[in-house]
Amino acid sequence: MHDVDKDLLVEAHKARWGTFWTWLAFLAALLVSLRVTRLSFEAGYYWITIPAMLLVAHLMHSQLLAFHEAAHGVLCPSRWLNETIGIGIGVFHFGGLSLFRAVHHSHHAHLGTERDEQLWPFVHPETPRWTRRLAAVFELTLGIVYDQVLFWRTFLRKDSPVRNPRTRRRIWAEAALMIAVWSTAFTVVAWFNLWPYFFVMYLIPAVLAGDMHSLRKYIEHMGLTGSTNMGLTRTVIPSTPLGRLLAFTMFNISYHGVHHYYAGMSQAALPKFTAVLAPQSTDEETVYPTYRSALRAMLPSLADPHVGPQWAAHREDAARHDAARPSDERVLV
Repeated sequence: MHDVDKDLLVEAHKARWGTFWTWLAFLAALLVSLRVTRLSFEAGYYWITIPAMLLVAHLMHSQLLAFHEAAHGVLCPSRWLNETIGIGIGVFHFGGLSLFRAVHHSHHAHLGTERDEQLWPFVHPETPRWTRRLAAVFELTLGIVYDQVLFWRTFLRKDSPVRNPRTRRRIWAEAALMIAVWSTAFTVVAWFNLWPYFFVMYLIPAVLAGDMHSLRKYIEHMGLTGSTNMGLTRTVIPSTPLGRLLAFTMFNISYHGVHHYYAGMSQAALPKFTAVLAPQSTDEETVYPTYRSALRAMLPSLADPHVGPQWAAHREDAARHDAARPSDERVLV
């Protein structure tokens, strides 16, 4: 671990109202974008509607990252407000704050190992390649659905790591709230025949936002097999004003290696601690200047989606097993 001033580190872990105001500004921008989408759709100006929908999708993705900040307890200093905002965002993205927090904890505590629930099934070497490929296609095309399958699988299975009775009760309560809200919403949409608006203003952008979230997650981790935070995490440190603006709208999640070193650090402080990203070995050279370059580094791994150091050991075992076979058997195989 690199030397870091402890006082600065303590200060950086404090939740700030600045993050809350940033979220509020992004929420306002989302509402304005939704209004532009609606008005242009009603007027038949589809050349405005389509880019407006894409902007809505990006701002919905920003809300998902605000949800992530709330799960870490750093969206704002007020705990009840942090939790309320997180629950509210979760409801509109079909995800519970407490469920996400419980599963996401395993991602930080056991990054890239077989106990990392958020990277299932890509951390399990015994999972067939075709299954992992299918999961990747599902996640990259319908991430909004895949996430719920992933999280509820973790929660409902017999050996669930989510065991605390209080946490489980809260997860069920948040699920009940989500069902109540969406039952009411669907009733209103059906009663007033608002389906075209629902599809244009919510469903299509929400699906795109979910896919943006999945692609970003893959850029951050897919194909990496190191044994450290750096070796298992791609980081994008933008070098241009436009890149820094993009990172800002995404709550600086692009500084992902720093986030995995300091999970409870406020998003505004992440760029100040990039010194911890100095590689100590070749498998830790995972810092990129743009998302485009990080994407190029990740894409080849989609042919065989996997994450974690256990894959190296698995492949060594497979190679030894293959070498031990009779030569004629290896030819037949």
